[in-house]
Amino acid sequence: MTSENITNQLSLEELRELVPQLQQITKKYKHSEAIQKSLFEISELASSINELSSLYPAIQDIIANFIPAQNFFVVFYEEDTKAIDVAYFVDEFDESAIPNWTSEELQNSITGYILRTGKHLFLTQETYTQKLAELSVQHLGATPVDWIGVPLKRGSQVIGALAVQSYDESIRYSHEDLEVLLFVSQHIVNCVDRVKNREVTEKTIRQRTKQLRQINEELQEEISERQKVESLQQALFEISELSASTDQDPGSFYASIHDILARLIGAPNCYVATINEESKQLDFPYYKDEVTSQIEPRTMGSGMTEYIIRHGRAELIDPSNAMTLYEAGEISEEVAKAICDESNSWIGAPLFVDGIISGVIAVQSYGQSKQYTLKDLEFLRFVSHHIAVALSRKLAAEAMQAYNLRLEDEVKQRTEELHATNRSLQDQIEERKLAQRQLEYDAQHDALTGLANRVLFNSRLELALANKGRYASNNFAVIFIDLDRFKQINDSLGHLAGDSFLKEVANRINSCIRAHDLLARLGGDEFVVLFDNFESPTDIEEISARIISSIAQPFNIENKDMYSGASIGITYLENGYQKADEVLRDADAAMYQAKALGRGRYIIFDKTMREKLLIELEIENEFRRVLQAGAFENYSQPVLDLKTEQPLYEECYIRWQHLNIGKVKREQYWQVAEQCGLTVEMDKYLLTKACEILTNWQNGSSADKQKRVAINLSIHHLTQTSLAKQLIEYLLEAGVDPKKLVIEFDENTLNRRSQFILPAIKTLKRAGITLVLDNFGSGLASLSYLYSYPFDYVKVDHHFVKTLPRSERNLKLIQSVLSISSHLRFKLIAEGITTEEQYTALVEAGCEYGQGKFLQKAKKIDFNSDSNNVKSA
Repeated sequence: MTSENITNQLSLEELRELVPQLQQITKKYKHSEAIQKSLFEISELASSINELSSLYPAIQDIIANFIPAQNFFVVFYEEDTKAIDVAYFVDEFDESAIPNWTSEELQNSITGYILRTGKHLFLTQETYTQKLAELSVQHLGATPVDWIGVPLKRGSQVIGALAVQSYDESIRYSHEDLEVLLFVSQHIVNCVDRVKNREVTEKTIRQRTKQLRQINEELQEEISERQKVESLQQALFEISELSASTDQDPGSFYASIHDILARLIGAPNCYVATINEESKQLDFPYYKDEVTSQIEPRTMGSGMTEYIIRHGRAELIDPSNAMTLYEAGEISEEVAKAICDESNSWIGAPLFVDGIISGVIAVQSYGQSKQYTLKDLEFLRFVSHHIAVALSRKLAAEAMQAYNLRLEDEVKQRTEELHATNRSLQDQIEERKLAQRQLEYDAQHDALTGLANRVLFNSRLELALANKGRYASNNFAVIFIDLDRFKQINDSLGHLAGDSFLKEVANRINSCIRAHDLLARLGGDEFVVLFDNFESPTDIEEISARIISSIAQPFNIENKDMYSGASIGITYLENGYQKADEVLRDADAAMYQAKALGRGRYIIFDKTMREKLLIELEIENEFRRVLQAGAFENYSQPVLDLKTEQPLYEECYIRWQHLNIGKVKREQYWQVAEQCGLTVEMDKYLLTKACEILTNWQNGSSADKQKRVAINLSIHHLTQTSLAKQLIEYLLEAGVDPKKLVIEFDENTLNRRSQFILPAIKTLKRAGITLVLDNFGSGLASLSYLYSYPFDYVKVDHHFVKTLPRSERNLKLIQSVLSISSHLRFKLIAEGITTEEQYTALVEAGCEYGQGKFLQKAKKIDFNSDSNNVKSA
């Protein structure tokens, strides 16, 4: 059925009813068309506008096409900093008020609500106040009739807000306006991002272009400066060549100099003036000028040349200083006026020959064609030196010609003198060569024995390692020799005797090795030998045995027979070695193994020795860690009265249970501490623990307050009186009475420094500290301590006690010490009592005090408890 038929069938009334619907559809179509046009325009903006400042007004104009937008603003939001940036704001009432709004006020406004929540708002005149109360936000600025605000989102993140508002009751917004604004907002975000990116890109391009332009200008300046420097260098080279040339006449020389000056500083006019001493005039051996073609010699006057001669320095004269020089009487008025009137520029420099001014070289320009600078002045000053050299050569040539006849007569005499001088120089050269060879020899050889030193030996050993790496079949070996009793010989007979001993040792070793083997002294009593080209290891072992046997023979030093011995470590070079120090390290380790097994033997290095060294290093590192952490086990064992069984004092000591090797003896960990240089830290640890025990006892019962604690300290605090005073001060600062502390010193350690410790022992004694000589009888010169040092108690070494009562000799020794104890005012303590028989023998001998497992076992101290709990161990 055609539309005409349909129309014919519809009545006029029905057609009238369709008109509003068609108008509504038409309105929607036009509205959609306007939105599409706006989106297209926004897209065009993103492509055409380069700056955000131009973008926002254009967006306002586009939105105004379908929504009234006389009052419009855009803000951006930084979520991390909560900062709000008002990018664009146009408002007929509040535009001047927005700079006064703080960020906090904006956060609490309706705009801040949209930024925080990401939700849009549509406020009308009827709901405005009520909505503000519901949202708990503040009102800023003038109150609008209608207000629409939508968030600007990048994905799900709110980056800003866009809002329009109306103050006119005739202009009202609808929900359709809100939907349009929501729809357009996302396209606005995309547009803003694109313009921002392009703005940043263009800004970066401009900055980079500016930087490149600046770099290019700097390069051009550098190229120009380098060209100037090259030109200057070339000129100086030419001047140097000219001054070295002797076949040029003075006129040609000056002309060449003028050409160089004209090329570098511009010198259209140049002249050279010399002083004629006989006529007191100025001569001009060279003169080239644009105004005056020729100049005659003249009498010295008040010209610029004479000014240079009088002052002896180069000067630049131009209109800036000409009148000043005239007023000072340096140049004439005529010369000064000519300079000023014609704007001339003049530079002159003196020519020195043998330190005396012989003339002047000058360049000048007329008018404004060339104005000289200080750089030109400096250059001419330099050139004048070379010109003076040339003049000096000319004068010397004339003088040489004048004295030629006289010199002929002196030739023979001077020739003979030169021959004698040459012979003397040859002798001096030979002496210097000998001295140089001697210095090289001394740098690589031991001054005492003449053997190779460590430097030369390491160098040869490095070569051997390189040879071994290239030719694996070649055999190399190193032996490390250490001598016995060298220190005793040196200390008892003196250093001269020690030097004679070392020389004899070097001779004996040399007699045992082959001619091409390298013997070296590393220092002290340590010798090493490098072997090569041997057939089998037995050859090296036989040589080592010969060396041991040779050194074992007596040495006659200062008419006295002295005996020594040698311990040798042998290392065969293998491909695994990389450096000389590694070979020496292993040979040294093998030598120490030989000494440990009884000296007077050789040991061949194997990997087990290195593993042993690593274990010792592990023990040392673990000891450091345990000491730093204070993780030792702390024990105490009392010294008792043998009759009453009352404690004399409690000896506090530590035990160390290593994770891998188990219990470490007291002597072992003290040895480790000494090797590591940690004896002071050990002393501080023990002293701290003793102070903790005494402090707890002072706060305990009356019986505890009477107790004393003993600790074993190294002799570090006895080497200086000041150290002993520091120990006493530490006790007083800790609130401990020094009379409650007992310090035990080992006899063996006292032997090493006995001559230094008496003043410190007396200091500790005066402070009230009880002093005990520990392990008496285990070392040397034990009786000297009993007579010389004020010990309160003497502990007999446990080796004497453990043999009682079957050893009559040891029993008599203890009885002898008891008999002198009353005279020397000390008490005897028997250490290490483990059986009843030992206890009975000591009591019958008259011993008063003792210590050991039989009397009372050691107790573990728990420092984590306030009462210092102890457990039997």
